Amino acid sequence: MKILWYGHACFRITSAEGTVILTDPYDASVPYKAPEGPAHIVTVSHEHFDHNAVDRVKGNPEVLRGVGEWSVRGVHIRGIAAFHDPKGGKERGKNVIFRMVVDQVVLAHFGDLGHTLTAEQLKPLEDVQVALLPVGGFYTVGPKEAKEIVQALPSLRVVIPMHYRTEAVKDWPIRPVQEFLEAVDLTVREFKGEAEITAENLPRTKEVWILSYA
Repeated sequence: MKILWYGHACFRITSAEGTVILTDPYDASVPYKAPEGPAHIVTVSHEHFDHNAVDRVKGNPEVLRGVGEWSVRGVHIRGIAAFHDPKGGKERGKNVIFRMVVDQVVLAHFGDLGHTLTAEQLKPLEDVQVALLPVGGFYTVGPKEAKEIVQALPSLRVVIPMHYRTEAVKDWPIRPVQEFLEAVDLTVREFKGEAEITAENLPRTKEVWILSYA
């Protein structure tokens, strides 16, 4: 699969067969580039403006929301219940973690996860090899909690940070990715544009892959 980061929590994931998954599209008020091209599947982790702008996505995608299981164009996806804050959703509501199997690689998009994982949540995520994980804090888990999640996932090989401060959102109250990198102290690889992940090229030990936004 190929993974392109548009910014925030929005990724374009393209399978070897050409199936396009778009995660958490944001509306025009978010100062990242609008997602380009049509998609077959759109996942929405929660109903906030910076994650649910499905009207901006071209094509006629199948939109997945909430807890459930789906199989679309050879991609198996499961929505796992979580929360947007550490108080059971009392502050910011619910969040969904989407576990996907794409090209025989198990990937999870954690949306705006606001807490470390419970044993019940960890069970269906034990085989996750690639994590698209928020690390910026304030609205989501920060570096410390993100590190705990990375350590708790036994099959994890690649962490792709998201939802952190960049030049595009330098005035937002979230932290830069460097604080997460210092916390986890793992090998870091940087990518311009798309990163390609296959079952064969997964690293043997955990790494952080930093994607530049589109």
